[in-house]
Amino acid sequence: MNQQFLIPANSKKSMLYFGLFNEVDLGIFIVGIIVSLVLLMILPVDQLLYAIIAIAPGCVCGFLVLPIPNYHNVRTFIRIAFEFYTTRQHFVWRGWCFNSGKFDDEK
Repeated sequence: MNQQFLIPANSKKSMLYFGLFNEVDLGIFIVGIIVSLVLLMILPVDQLLYAIIAIAPGCVCGFLVLPIPNYHNVRTFIRIAFEFYTTRQHFVWRGWCFNSGKFDDEK
């Protein structure tokens, strides 16, 4: 094929567990579930407030590793948004200037 290779569109998914999670994501999710299970055993969950406190770590960690379109997951989106708003942005202009309805090169 003249030394040309086709890369399938889902090639990165094969590097992820279950096609969705990397090691850090699974670690966060597993730790959140374990903390929730421990809290369920420790706290008296017959009261609504304690039940909410007990399941909150698992829900928050599950939300963070939830896949969303155009990003890997919610955690990645939050990190990118934080970096965008806290770092100085540098944009390089590589285009045409358009003033008063005429291009600069048509003067």
